[in-house]
Amino acid sequence: MNCRGRLLSFEPALVMGILNITPDSFYAGSRKTIPREILKKASQMIDEGADILDIGAYSSRPGSVDISEKEEYARLVTALEIVRKNYPEALISVDTFRSGIARKVVGEFGVDMINDISGGELDSEMFDTIASLQVPYTIMHMKGNPANMREHTAYDDVVKEIVNYFSEKIHHLNKLGINDIIIDPGFGFAKTIEQNFQILSQMQAFGIFKQPMMAGISRKSMIYKTLEGSPMEALNGSTVLHTIALMKGACILRVHDVKEAREAVLLVNRMMDSGIS
Repeated sequence: MNCRGRLLSFEPALVMGILNITPDSFYAGSRKTIPREILKKASQMIDEGADILDIGAYSSRPGSVDISEKEEYARLVTALEIVRKNYPEALISVDTFRSGIARKVVGEFGVDMINDISGGELDSEMFDTIASLQVPYTIMHMKGNPANMREHTAYDDVVKEIVNYFSEKIHHLNKLGINDIIIDPGFGFAKTIEQNFQILSQMQAFGIFKQPMMAGISRKSMIYKTLEGSPMEALNGSTVLHTIALMKGACILRVHDVKEAREAVLLVNRMMDSGIS
């Protein structure tokens, strides 16, 4: 994948560290709003082996409060200035569904890729913007929006519907000249816990698109509710499901805990290299 002039390989799988510049993301350990905390967390993730930092300033947890584009951008500026100053070569993804934000962060901070939870559904200008920016684009499956997605979990066949969704979206993107695409089935976004596990068990089905596939499972409710715990207690469960996702074809893990995810990647890669299945 061409990432602003750098060729990005997905062998072995990459680890994307989550940096939320929000006061209300579902996992408290990912929330960093004070500059020194932002730098400390970014430094920790890079030191632990993060290949990409995914910076988000709009909470997408179920029932989250909407914020303006102005406020989202102001939060991002704080983090991007810190990361770019201290780690100018770091690969940065910005998690936003707004085309105006995408245009600004790429133009002003040289952001390397855009991660859109809505797949262009919440901003009709996003696809054209990505086509003009020519940066890698992560497209996720979601129905509705973060405020109401719990109301949109009815599927005849959740995996088949997501396959159809990506088929249409990728075709549209390709027609616009966008070829550097990462797909994300959207664990927890307009899906029940049972549907999330169904998607994970059939994740290899998305390999039909021959696009890099990202798994965003880290500390989510499919883990901590199944284990009758909390997001704070979901690290072990996250590592277990990350391991399964890797074996099902995921080549990017989007995570809160970089060290543990990196270890999962190395161990799964070692097993694959040995020829054991």
